[in-house]
Amino acid sequence: MIRKLKSTRRAAASGKPTSLMVFLHGYGADGDDLMGLASQMAAYFPDTVFVAPDAPQTCAGNAAGFQWFSVPQVDGASEEDAVEGMMQSARDLDAFLDQVMEQEGVSADKCVIFGFSQGTMMALQVAPRRQQPLAAVVGFSGSLMLPDALRDEVVSRPPVMLLHGDKDEVVPPEALSKAEFALDALGFEVYAFVMENAAHGIASDGLSVASGFLREKLGIEE
Repeated sequence: MIRKLKSTRRAAASGKPTSLMVFLHGYGADGDDLMGLASQMAAYFPDTVFVAPDAPQTCAGNAAGFQWFSVPQVDGASEEDAVEGMMQSARDLDAFLDQVMEQEGVSADKCVIFGFSQGTMMALQVAPRRQQPLAAVVGFSGSLMLPDALRDEVVSRPPVMLLHGDKDEVVPPEALSKAEFALDALGFEVYAFVMENAAHGIASDGLSVASGFLREKLGIEE
């Protein structure tokens, strides 16, 4: 059974949408948590619609927020439950992407995913398994889950940029290099950026670099 994801939306500033950016929030947050970035980015993406779904599960560690899947170290769930939850949420997210692209009249090659933390994990779980390649994936402060499974299941290879703070105490900074290595070995165009003196979050230099990457992949001219 596919669960329908609730989402928030910001229309293209130009009123003439040609591309779509999907924000995927982290553990215990909601779609609104990242939609504030749309205000900062809209001027650089005038023809882009911004959409941010809520994850489908109420967060076990924060009843006011949502989760894509359980985190055993935080909420005591089993590893099996966490993986099963991620797989179900991946199916939900995959269906959501199909739905929102159809609604907005945007093709996959004009759709990008911008993930943070658990949202990055979901982006890297879903995007490479989609038949039609997305324009790009940006992932802050996350990791690549089940890399061995991806080797057998990869279908498309959208360009990926991974960013991580070197002072992150939530998701270890080494997760960036591990994900970069795994994706590169599978033939992905992958870039990595370390945000210096940054904790678990989205630093201004990282956002600037990610925005430049996304503008390039969406074909937005200077």
